[in-house]
Amino acid sequence: MLATLLKPDGGSAKVFGHDISSETSAVRSRISLTGQYASLDEDLTGKENLVMISRLMGYSKKEAKKRADELLVAFRLDDAAKKQVKNYSGGMRRRMDIAASIVVTPDLLFLDEPTTGLDPESRIEVWGIVRSLVRAGTTVLLTTQYLEEADQLADRIAVINQGKLIAEGTSAELKASIGRNTLHVQFVDENDLSRAKQIIESKLNNVVQITDAHSLSIQVNQPSKIPETFSELANEHIQMSSFSLGQPSLDEVFLTLTGSKTPDEEKINDETNE
Repeated sequence: MLATLLKPDGGSAKVFGHDISSETSAVRSRISLTGQYASLDEDLTGKENLVMISRLMGYSKKEAKKRADELLVAFRLDDAAKKQVKNYSGGMRRRMDIAASIVVTPDLLFLDEPTTGLDPESRIEVWGIVRSLVRAGTTVLLTTQYLEEADQLADRIAVINQGKLIAEGTSAELKASIGRNTLHVQFVDENDLSRAKQIIESKLNNVVQITDAHSLSIQVNQPSKIPETFSELANEHIQMSSFSLGQPSLDEVFLTLTGSKTPDEEKINDETNE
């Protein structure tokens, strides 16, 4: 809706002072959008794609080739400039897609889940591109399901659940909103997780979140009770492989704010009920 592709069914919004419903042309002149999936012509080469888009944006033939070359170098795609896009890797496609979105540098760039399906190395490369765009003065509105990504990149984060905005703030503010001390514990045997959950909840008087088949976390209001809790686990012959006390992750913030459970937590609850 903010990119003027859909009409809102209620309410109103402005982008740089322009109404998204009645001033769509003015909004579009200030923005660019990179969707979740690459929107390139796969039968064209990387350079041909950028030249085509540059020409559509009003560049002359000479200017279009120059701009294409600049972007290929900037996004480290110059070695693949003459290769058809259908032969690009996922990370290369993503970089090319973002490059195509800034042929004319926008004031505001929408990025829709830009690293979905990418390997860790390609994800870090895209993060670097986003940071560079921001340093150059472009505002980026990024949607993501990877909360680590939001933690890495965002100045401000809006948490949306079931279509509703449920929290907003900096990463530090959101983490502080659910408590500053989070105990993370990993166990040797996943079969101990259910009993460990009961002991820790009883001793620390809070709700445990199962984070995976071997691990859990809990907000700690009285850190002085942690040694007693660990002693009880030892008495029950429950072995820990590691533990740490620190700030909650954004994943834990999201689960706390929404009341959601991970698949492993659902499994533990089902087994306990049985």
